Amino acid sequence: MKYQNFTLYIILLFISHNLYSQTFESSAELRPRFEYRHGFKTLAVDSLNAATFVSQRTRLNFRYGSEKLNAYVAIQNVRVWGDVATMALSDRNGTTVHEAWAEAILSPKLSVKLGRQEINYDDQRIFGSVDWAQQARSHDAMVTTFNPNEKHQLDLGLALSAESESLFELDYDVANYKNFQYLWYHGVFGDVGLSFLFLNGGFAFDNNGNQEVDYNQTIGSRATFAKSKFKADVSLYFQTGKIMQTDLSAYNVAANLHYGFAKNFSASLGAEILSGTDMDATDNTLRSFNPWFGTNHKFNGLMDYFYVGNHINSVGLVDLYATFAFKKDKLMAKLIPHFFSSAANVVDNTGKVMDNALGTEIDFVFGYSYSNNINLQLGYSQMFATETMEVLKGGDKDLTNNWAWVMITFKPKLLNYNFAKE
Repeated sequence: MKYQNFTLYIILLFISHNLYSQTFESSAELRPRFEYRHGFKTLAVDSLNAATFVSQRTRLNFRYGSEKLNAYVAIQNVRVWGDVATMALSDRNGTTVHEAWAEAILSPKLSVKLGRQEINYDDQRIFGSVDWAQQARSHDAMVTTFNPNEKHQLDLGLALSAESESLFELDYDVANYKNFQYLWYHGVFGDVGLSFLFLNGGFAFDNNGNQEVDYNQTIGSRATFAKSKFKADVSLYFQTGKIMQTDLSAYNVAANLHYGFAKNFSASLGAEILSGTDMDATDNTLRSFNPWFGTNHKFNGLMDYFYVGNHINSVGLVDLYATFAFKKDKLMAKLIPHFFSSAANVVDNTGKVMDNALGTEIDFVFGYSYSNNINLQLGYSQMFATETMEVLKGGDKDLTNNWAWVMITFKPKLLNYNFAKE
């Protein structure tokens, strides 16, 4: 009997020792969003009425952490209210795994993360989670991170895509990359932050009945400066390689200046150029920059006319914009005007080269944090388009092209066990 008690004591001691070096968290997110769309992404048509609907994202998140291992799983369901009947046997979109990764901590300076994961860098122009989209974006990848100290980080990312297990090579028909490899570095030097990115992406395409893979490269850098009430950033990226046997030569340059005038007010000015291909081009070179995996909704206007599932391999964009912001306690408000032009020639169906001006968009966003886990946001946007925009998008520039939305985000914490090792 004493032996059994002693054995039980040893087992409990072992379990408690391991528990005291681990953490486990469980949380949820529910995010319903109402939208009114009449000219969202593309100009409205007089014969079509505005769309109204409520979409919702529901997530369950599980996080585990220990001295040698971190792991995270996020399960989500994305739906539109009413997309299935009230007694439906299954959801239209079902439940998906948004993230499912494990990270091995090889040393205090080196770790390797494998699995389905969000990849976010810098301002999310090239790599971002696209959190505005209810489904968001995640990658099946391996990311190795080296942190020599708290001011420097170097990441190596690798991805290899296939539709299924197979005995021999199969064509890859998913609207996705076949593979990618990238290096990303970020360093802090006083008031200056500096990042470098090299991305090599392989994309499958059909060539006379045979699938091939072409590779293109994105190479660039982003620098930031922050001191007192003043902030600034500038970025420059180049793209080269091939897309479907077409030579690629493109660039993206952006700059922003931000100043806090008072405790609650700030303003910023910015400009971005994404190169494009002339619609009357005679050479066989693609000059359209593609921000491959970026959170493009946060750039170039909230109405998503550019680079959000559209405007790829097109005439590019010149975006001049300003942001006027107010923030106090739980309240936030922003007014953001955008002045859009094409970066390359737009030609109508008669061969006439159009004026480069595309239009002006006005975005307004209001936010209120009711509590740490309940947040309300609403917005209104309107597009004042030109004839050139009509050539690109179709529709009617003279109609009221607007968009309004209201979104509530609930983020309850369900469990939080933290057994800190003494």
